[in-house]
Amino acid sequence: MVLKFTDLPSLYVHDYDTVIDVRSPAEYAEDHLPGAINLPVLDDQERARVGTIYVQQSPFLARKLGAALVFRNAANHIEHSLSHHEGGWKPMVYCWRGGQRSGSFTWMLQQIGWRAEVVEGGYRTYRRLVSQHLYQDPLRHRLVALDGYTGTAKTELLAHLKTRGVQVLDLEGLANHRGSLLGEMPGGQPSQKAFESALAVALCRCDTARPVVVEAESSKIGGLILPPSVWAALRSAPRIQINASADARAAYLVTTYNDILSDADRLQNCLSPLRSHRGHEVVDGWLELIDAGDKHALTRALMEQHYDPAYAKSSRVRTSKVLARIDACALDEAGLNSTAARIERVLDQL
Repeated sequence: MVLKFTDLPSLYVHDYDTVIDVRSPAEYAEDHLPGAINLPVLDDQERARVGTIYVQQSPFLARKLGAALVFRNAANHIEHSLSHHEGGWKPMVYCWRGGQRSGSFTWMLQQIGWRAEVVEGGYRTYRRLVSQHLYQDPLRHRLVALDGYTGTAKTELLAHLKTRGVQVLDLEGLANHRGSLLGEMPGGQPSQKAFESALAVALCRCDTARPVVVEAESSKIGGLILPPSVWAALRSAPRIQINASADARAAYLVTTYNDILSDADRLQNCLSPLRSHRGHEVVDGWLELIDAGDKHALTRALMEQHYDPAYAKSSRVRTSKVLARIDACALDEAGLNSTAARIERVLDQL
């Protein structure tokens, strides 16, 4: 039996015990089905070797070598990674296009007695469904944008709202980036495909009958692009504006960005390219504050000379409705909890 999926929601609610990606580690690292484990039947070097023989010598020799490698690797997985499974185990297996790699591995599992099945079209089918969901189908969710100057703790507010039962979509969390010039996070960003996979999962888990709160973003988060349907919905989404004093914002940013504020070389490398945009005098002033180790003064300068002007410029072209303007009295835990409660009351009226 071959598994056929025609839309993402039906794929996400499958009833299989384990999803197994038998592609090479490099293919798996770029993107994979949600929750899939990687049991490659050809590693990266073996896959390259078989492909080279296929092109330079003959398809027959490539298939012969490939079969030997696939069954050898599959046997190792069965003996070690899968040895603990009982007879009723039910895995779902896929490769790049649902061909020989997944077919061979699934056949072995079936011969043992496990209820293994292959995804028709493999990863290509999954990727096509993700692309359709994010690039072709209109977004059916009711987004509400959480807006405000840099440093108004919008990301933390999303977390507080989530604990209160509000539906949220944390785009920066999915992108592993804080969405600003100094927004790099440890571990780097996922691939564009992996980001879109995580985004599609998050959207499919949301109830379209209820609003979804999302932080207002540009069309790119770090090096990742928001798919058109999400970007269009975010641009037109009604907004809740969060306001906070400059002192509170600066103190919050010093704490939140302490990792990069403590790395002088990295800071200088990030800020120096802004000379053509903000001018040599302004950037030289930032570098002097870096050398002095004055994190708070640097943060205030970046707010006043870079982040705030950029935000004000983008705000002038926004036409979406403002549902509420909320003044955050403080950006500590108690203050954020109070602000989240006020946001929730606004949402309850929608």
